Amino acid sequence: MIPARYSASRFPGKLMQNLAGKSVILRTYEATVATNLFSEVYVVTDSEIIFNEIVNHGGKALMSQNEHESGSDRIAEAVANIDCDIVVNVQGDEPFTEAKSLERVLEVFRGDEKKEIDLASLMVEIKDWDEIKNPNSVKVIVDQDNFALYFSRSPIPYPRDKDVGARYFKHKGVYAFRKQALLDFTVLPMQFLEASEKIECIRYLEYGKRIKMVETEIQGVEIDTPEDLEKAKRLWK
Repeated sequence: MIPARYSASRFPGKLMQNLAGKSVILRTYEATVATNLFSEVYVVTDSEIIFNEIVNHGGKALMSQNEHESGSDRIAEAVANIDCDIVVNVQGDEPFTEAKSLERVLEVFRGDEKKEIDLASLMVEIKDWDEIKNPNSVKVIVDQDNFALYFSRSPIPYPRDKDVGARYFKHKGVYAFRKQALLDFTVLPMQFLEASEKIECIRYLEYGKRIKMVETEIQGVEIDTPEDLEKAKRLWK
């Protein structure tokens, strides 16, 4: 599932911006389909513009029936009556989505026979201090088993001592859920940590869900700003 809003506070209409001859959302949809990892791929949107963009190019799209605060809520509505075990959320601004990283995320559930993991997601190490400080770049810290401890737009951990060898990881906008964990999310009220950071996966942590993080080496570009779009254009070449 690819949740896709037309409006975006930092970069309105970003999903319809041109990336090497096609819109960002169409690039993301085609990249996700090309992984050949999923039985179905849908764009889930509240926008007729985005809906028509996907359908008119032979893709599959669903219109949300309700207003939603988060991509998880939008996807939960869409999959409520779909028979499936695992639901993957690929953000609409991730045109560099690729199979290797997604396969690693899905592998988490194949090895979880007791079904102790509620969801899994991706992280990539970042070393550029400007990116570490950038609030558009969501950072994650994990425990010794790579379960998420916290997500933040601030640098975490805080580098009070820069000589201890701390590593910094950026959270990539891909989640894989057990369907029930996703449905549970929609009935859990937002708490102040999520409201403050505007990071929806914090809600899972606040209610005791376990998020297994999977490291990838593939950075790609998430398109949050016009500068990101220009970077994506250069990378696409």
